[in-house]
This record gives sequence, C-alpha cells and structure tokens, in this order.
Amino acid sequence: MNHYYTNDPDLEHNEHSFNFDLGGHSLHFTTDNGVFSKHTIDFGSRVLIETVLNQENLPAGDILDVGCGYGPIGIALAKTLGRNVTMSDVNERAMALAKRNAEANGVTAQTTIIESSAYANITGEFGFIVTNPPVRAGKAVVSAIISGAFDHLVAGGEVFVVLQKKQGAPSAKKLLDATFGNADVLKKDAGYYILHAVK
Repeated sequence: MNHYYTNDPDLEHNEHSFNFDLGGHSLHFTTDNGVFSKHTIDFGSRVLIETVLNQENLPAGDILDVGCGYGPIGIALAKTLGRNVTMSDVNERAMALAKRNAEANGVTAQTTIIESSAYANITGEFGFIVTNPPVRAGKAVVSAIISGAFDHLVAGGEVFVVLQKKQGAPSAKKLLDATFGNADVLKKDAGYYILHAVK
C-alpha cells in the first residue's frame, strides 16, 4: 500500500498539471501519483496560506515548510513574500516535483528542498514555520513536527499549523501550549483550524 508520507519509487507515474491562484499569483503545479492532494491545492493548505499572508506583522527571517509535498505552501509564500524558504519532506517523488514547481514559478533561487523526517536534517533557526502535517503518518509524527518547531525558531518566531478538528486540532493546540507557553486558533474554516504559537 502506498501512502504520500512514504517512499515508493516504483509507483507508476501519472502526472497532472494545473494552475491555481495563491497569494494573488497564478501559480503552475505538476503533481503525480503518490503525492498528497494530486488534483488540486487541498483546502487546508489554502486556508493556511491565506491566514499567514493576512498577518500584519510576520516575524523577519527565513521560512520553513515541514512536510511540503509538491510545494504549494512554500512556493506561494516564497513568491508572495519574497523570502527564502526551506521545504522538507520524506517523499522523494514529492520533493522532485517541488523542485520542478519552484522552477516553474520562478522561485528556485529562494527555495531549498531537503529530505527530512520532522526536523532530523533541518539546521538553523527560522522566522516562522508552516506545516500541513501528514496526519496519516500517525500522531507521533504530527506531534514531533509541532513540538520540534520550538528549537528551530528564532526568539519571537512563530509556528502556523493547519489541522482538522476531527484529526486532532484541539489536542495539537494543547501540545503547542505546553511547548511554547502559548497557543491560539487564528482561524476556523469548514472544520480546519489554523493553530499558532510564538517562541
């Protein structure tokens, strides 16, 4: 059984391309079998991007997109904010697509794509971290992504997480609060929560 949070280089290819407006830009994406939300930008990612871009005072510094998939969140933020974005995933096919999509949207110079489970291969500190975590990979993986954000943020840095209520958003908010000493829900939309905390 193949899942988007695993590697299966033998999975048959079936590429799909589409344009999507994110952050005021018409962006072009190519996807394939074995990646999350192949046919369109998933609703959670769209709400996350929109909520981040609606913040009046985003902390300065580079951005980290954990579990980037084929790249819609990181690419949209790189394009709109003009900042450097590190994007990480464990799925080789998704990462290869993220590189192609960064190039197609003119942000190759601003994006670094790293193979990493949670923060295993991530170094440095970031102004803010965004994640649409791989819920199907299990609660332990999602919790590691949420709690591990603290050590990879500058002082005053922020983390933004999108989760559905039914997929554990309330318990994730408690984990953020326990880790950061603060946590809030910036937005609720169709069962999706945008969770936020400040270091």
